[in-house]
Amino acid sequence: MNLFEQTKLIDDEYVMGTFATVPIEFVSGEGCILKDSEGKEYIDFLAAIAVNSLGHKHPIFVNAITEQLGKIVATSNHFYNEHRGKLAKRLVEGTNLKRVFFANSGAEANECAIKLIRKHYHEKNERNKIKIITASNSFHGRTFATVSLTGQPKYNEFCRPLIPGFTEYIPYNDIAALKNALNDPQVGALMIEPILGEGGIIPATNEYMQECRKLTRERGQLLVIDEIQTGGGRTGLLWAFSKYEIEPDIVTAAKGIGGGLPIGVCMATEEISSCFKPGDHGTTFGGSPLVCATSYAVMNKICEPAFLESVRLKGEYLISKLKEIKSKGIEEVRGIGLMVGLQTNEHLPAAYLVKQMLVNGFVLNACGKNVLRFLPPLIIEYGHIDCMVERLKTIIEKAE
Repeated sequence: MNLFEQTKLIDDEYVMGTFATVPIEFVSGEGCILKDSEGKEYIDFLAAIAVNSLGHKHPIFVNAITEQLGKIVATSNHFYNEHRGKLAKRLVEGTNLKRVFFANSGAEANECAIKLIRKHYHEKNERNKIKIITASNSFHGRTFATVSLTGQPKYNEFCRPLIPGFTEYIPYNDIAALKNALNDPQVGALMIEPILGEGGIIPATNEYMQECRKLTRERGQLLVIDEIQTGGGRTGLLWAFSKYEIEPDIVTAAKGIGGGLPIGVCMATEEISSCFKPGDHGTTFGGSPLVCATSYAVMNKICEPAFLESVRLKGEYLISKLKEIKSKGIEEVRGIGLMVGLQTNEHLPAAYLVKQMLVNGFVLNACGKNVLRFLPPLIIEYGHIDCMVERLKTIIEKAE
């Protein structure tokens, strides 16, 4: 029995079976290249599901962690630390948002948003506004509250009954359905993704997002933008909502803003965030010196205009190359920046393509209804894209 077989054996025996784990162990990585325990190399087009924004072992990431490890790792939020405020400022600069709560994941960031919404209406003595509207095929997290808000039965069916007021899921990009749902006087907020991520890489239209802001504002409701997967430069913009020229009340983010370390943030305007008082919310690990120092270094790089422009250009190139593949099994290529989906039909299962690409040394995954998802590190190179598309084209041709 080799080392990997031993690893798999003990993992299968003692770790809860919540994931259909692929029998591969990645043991090292550099840039966009991963190496498994057998020495085989792969080009990473998943980035740990939009997490490793600067790829693997990037000097900025490694140096920030190493330097902070030599100082202090955790102190609790009862005390100041050098990087927490600087990171908060970096995240909200150029937006209408003002204050940040630091957590450890996207689900926790959305939990903070939920409590902030409730506290806001509690302070205004509008405690009947208990409903939060979300979209069909949305994904907002795995906690009980966030999975209740997630508009996909496969994630929450076994959890029923779900949280009352959290289970109205409206068709995405459907303005008529949006207007009808928001007419309910019990609705306090709309939580929406600028691009449905787990739902199949479906971007919102400009008209739809602008109506989301217009209608919620007219009705005295809050607009929450879930940027867990889209934020931190993934779309070629620091925040995807800026593409739509809107000003949300609350924005949540996680994944790529930590460059690989666990982080979640809930950002809000001064007006909304001011209702939180000491003791209303908290976290043990969120906002630690280690994570904030690392995220600050990563975000400084991502926020460079030339870096964001490179993400936009590489995203456009990836989409154009994928559109060159001709197959009766491909229905659409869509996305923004380096968040791209290839929609296939029953003739070309996305799960099959994932498996075949992995065998050929490319890491991808499937989401939504038969969608091949591309979420590479933001430093992906044009040569990597060419190589991946050429191999994908060959696999598709063989499948037909």
